[in-house]
Amino acid sequence: MPAGKRNVTENNGKGAAVKMLWSKAFCLCAVLILSLWFCVEAVPIAVDKTKVETPEQKLEAPQSVDTGLHYDRYLREVIDFLEKDQHFREKLHNTDMEDIKQGKLAKELDFVGHHVRTKLDELKRQEVNRLRTLIKTKQDVEGGHEMNHKALLKQFEYMNHMNPHTFEVEDLDKLIKSATSDLENYDKERHEEFKRYEMMKDHKRKEHLKNLDEEHRKDEEQHYEELRKKHADHPKINHPGSQDQLKEVWKESDGLDPNDFDPKTFFKLHDTNGDGYIDEQELEALFTKELEKMYSPNLEEDDMTEMEEERLRMREHVMNEVDTNKDRLVSLDEFLISTNKKEFQEPDSWETLEQAPAYTDEDMKLFEEQLAQEESNLNQKNVDLQKQKEELERQQEQLNAQKAELQQAVEHMQIIKSEKANVAVGVKDGGATVAVPPGGQALPVLPGDRQPLPPGHQQDLPAHS
Repeated sequence: MPAGKRNVTENNGKGAAVKMLWSKAFCLCAVLILSLWFCVEAVPIAVDKTKVETPEQKLEAPQSVDTGLHYDRYLREVIDFLEKDQHFREKLHNTDMEDIKQGKLAKELDFVGHHVRTKLDELKRQEVNRLRTLIKTKQDVEGGHEMNHKALLKQFEYMNHMNPHTFEVEDLDKLIKSATSDLENYDKERHEEFKRYEMMKDHKRKEHLKNLDEEHRKDEEQHYEELRKKHADHPKINHPGSQDQLKEVWKESDGLDPNDFDPKTFFKLHDTNGDGYIDEQELEALFTKELEKMYSPNLEEDDMTEMEEERLRMREHVMNEVDTNKDRLVSLDEFLISTNKKEFQEPDSWETLEQAPAYTDEDMKLFEEQLAQEESNLNQKNVDLQKQKEELERQQEQLNAQKAELQQAVEHMQIIKSEKANVAVGVKDGGATVAVPPGGQALPVLPGDRQPLPPGHQQDLPAHS
C-alpha cells in the first residue's frame, strides 16, 4: 500500500462509511449499498503513468464497520434487503440525493417484492423487541413503576413505533431522515469531544503544576514550552485540496512526476473503489503526507488525537469548497471544476490547530466552572454516602446487640427446660415408684423393701426383743 494510503481509524470509518449511505453512488458499485465498507487498496500504476486506466477490481466481502448509531445493525439490514429488489435498486439509481433526503424514495417501498416486504416486517419486529428489552433492562437497573412501552418508544424516531408489526413507507421515510440527520451531526459531535479533550488536557496540566514546588514548577513549564516549540517546528503545510498539496501526493505517494500532473488522472488514481466518486474516506487519505509533517506517534510533543482532528478539519474544508451539491461525495465534474479556480492555484496559507485553537478563554472558564460543580456534587455525594454508611453501621450494631440478647434468652430458656425435664423422673418396678432428685440416680426397689418416705418424714424402726 503506498505511503499516502492508510487504513482509516475506526472513528473515521464510522463517519465516512455511512454518510453516503443513501447516495445513488452505492448502486453504481453493483454489489451492495454498503460497498463503502470494502477494503481499500491502491490502484496499481501502469507503465505509462500519465495515461492511467483503472483496472477491473475484484469485489471483496464487505467489512462490518459500526456507524456509531445505536440502530446501526437495523439500518444496514434494511438497506441490504432493499438493494436486492430490482425495482427499488433502479429507482435508487435514478433518484438524486436531495429527493432521497426528502423521502420521495420511501414511496417506492409499495412496489418492492413480497418476499422483501416480509423480511422487512421481520426485521422491524426484531428491532422493536430489542428496544423493549433494552428499556426493560434499563428499568430493572434504575427501578421504577410499570413502564409505558409506547411512551418510551417515542424516543426512537427512526421507526413508526405505533405499528410494531409491519414495515411501511413511513418506517423507511423515518429511517432515511433519522440516519441523515444523525450522521450529519457526527462531525459536530466529534469537534465537541475534541474541544473537551483539549480543555481537560490543559486543566490537568495546570492542576499538576499547582502541586509542584517553585523549582519543579519552573522546570515543568520550561519542558512544556520546549515541546510546544518542537511541535510547531515543521515544514510548511500545504493548503488542503490545493494544487501544491495534490502535486505532493502525486509525487510522494503515486510516484509520478509533478510536471506531468493531470487532475483527471489524479481523480482516477484516488477513486480507490472505482465508483466514480471520491468519498470522505478516500479524501482523508490524501492528507496523510501533510499530517506526517506535523505528527509522529514516536515523539512526545505530538498528540495523535490532535492529528485526527486536523485530518477532519482538512476534509471538511475541501468538502465545503468542492462538493457543490452537498451529497458528501466529490464527483469527477466537481473535482475538475475546483481545479480551475484561482484558490486551487493560489490558495491562502493553512491555519493549523496550534494557530487556530479549539477553544477560547471563555470556553475554558465555563469548562472549569463545570468541573468544579461536578467535583462539588461528587463530594456531596461522598458525604451523603458516608452518612448512610455510618447509619447502616449503627443499625447493624443495634441488630447485633438484639441478636445477642435474644441468644441469651434462648439459652436461659433451654436451661430451665432442661432442669424441669430432670426433676423427679420415676423408675418403676413392680408398681413402686422412687423419686429421683435432680442429678441423682434412682436405686431399684427390691421385693420386701419398704417404700422410701418423702423428705421430712421419719421411718419407724422395728422393736427389738
